[in-house]
Amino acid sequence: MRAFVVKSIRLCVDSAHRGENVKKPNSMMKAALEFARAFGKWVAVALVTGLVCGLVGSAFYASVASATELRAAHPWLLWLLPAVGACIALLYKYARLDGLGTDTVIEAIQAGRGISVLLVPAIFVSTAATHLCGGSAGREGAALQIGGSLGQNIARLLRLDDKDRRLATLCGMSALFSALFGTPLTATIFALEVISVGELYYAGLVPCLGSALTAYAVTQIFGIAPTHFDVAAPALTLDLLWRVALLGLACALMSVLLCTAMHQSERLLKKLLPNGVLRAVAGGCAIIALTYLAGTTDYNGAGTDVIARAIEGGEARPWDFALKLLFTAVTLSSGFKGGEMVPTFFMGATLGCVLGGALGIPAGFAGAVGLAALFCGAVNCPVASVILAIELFGADGAVYFAVANTIAYALSGYTGLYRSQKIIYSKLKAEFIDIRAK
Repeated sequence: MRAFVVKSIRLCVDSAHRGENVKKPNSMMKAALEFARAFGKWVAVALVTGLVCGLVGSAFYASVASATELRAAHPWLLWLLPAVGACIALLYKYARLDGLGTDTVIEAIQAGRGISVLLVPAIFVSTAATHLCGGSAGREGAALQIGGSLGQNIARLLRLDDKDRRLATLCGMSALFSALFGTPLTATIFALEVISVGELYYAGLVPCLGSALTAYAVTQIFGIAPTHFDVAAPALTLDLLWRVALLGLACALMSVLLCTAMHQSERLLKKLLPNGVLRAVAGGCAIIALTYLAGTTDYNGAGTDVIARAIEGGEARPWDFALKLLFTAVTLSSGFKGGEMVPTFFMGATLGCVLGGALGIPAGFAGAVGLAALFCGAVNCPVASVILAIELFGADGAVYFAVANTIAYALSGYTGLYRSQKIIYSKLKAEFIDIRAK
């Protein structure tokens, strides 16, 4: 009886092994086909999204550039800012887009909610109008919002499921960011990193990189030059390294000030002027007054010429950071459209340039370090920030950028420009916290 049982067990085992050997090739083939189909699907989605976003991004880049040129040629356009603000407020009200912005896109990805396709023309026109009349704003707010909306709605047309739509939204964000700044690697990692700090959707690497590169290629066809600054990185020394570390600490503190000022100014203006139209008109009048009090138009628009002057020329005024913060807070809190990223570049570059002299760092290079570090502290994206610095300034100063950025990230606390951003892991220890940026 015992021998029979043993023999039966052996027969069962041998049968199972034979079955596994039969099924294994089929299973492997099935898995290979599944991966191939998924890869092909995301390559196709990336190409379509990158092409669409590249075309829209090129048009948007041209509109903002033209608006900036027109404002420089016709300074009187500044006086139209209150009227333009009222029009933007009415547009968002009647299009039922009140309160929608970059945080909306981030929340849509996190919760799987839809994004109105009307956000694309609304933010496109409103951002160009803001730049035309001298509001202090950037372009990335439009990039993330337009790209996110386009990516999600392309996914709907392709009948992708809810989970795939989230990745498609990230795909669109990467594409528009890449189209506007000419930094495809930064665009890829930033879109993945900004949603949930401490977590990356690695499944999004192929579609995000593919769409970013496709959009970048489209902009090259239209002759749009990628953003780049000529700055020489000093040789790597321990003496300079600790000075750069101190600059990273200063940028961490300034990022907290920046985020707090932006959020509090928005709350204050909404409390004082609940009516969106009146708030926009008042904000426009305030920008006009501030421009004449400052005696310069350096703080209107994006301020890319000031950024270039700080980094490539090593020239900045001690108050440039503070005044740009004031102009940007008033502009965006009043309801004008754009983004905080380029103004953050402005503040970081001018702050770094000024502090570089005091710390014994070459002023231009300190401006480059400050730009990346303040950006890092404000958006909580250390990996994307280092890649951004390399794409904008070259790889020679990579170690300096990494040191300043990691310090800015670690010491900026849990503040952030985007309050919908989730911070998954503590900055103090290996602990899951899952909180919103403050």
